[in-house]
Amino acid sequence: MGKKVIDAKQDGKGNITAVKLSGNSSFTPVETAMGMADKGQIDNAHTVRPKNGTKAHLRTNPDNRKGNNLDEMAKD
Repeated sequence: MGKKVIDAKQDGKGNITAVKLSGNSSFTPVETAMGMADKGQIDNAHTVRPKNGTKAHLRTNPDNRKGNNLDEMAKD
């Protein structure tokens, strides 16, 4: 069983820069978390790589709940 994203940080432009994973006391850079998600080490998130060449990003898995989306986590 992998870790879960439980919190997020954003920069001044609203871009997610780091996430906190269950069992960790500090935040993990989003680039590191994307690698972990690709390896199946994060249960509730995945990496999105748009075909048009725009930058890849981390996204929580869909579940019809707004509160566990990274943008919502970063607001608190």
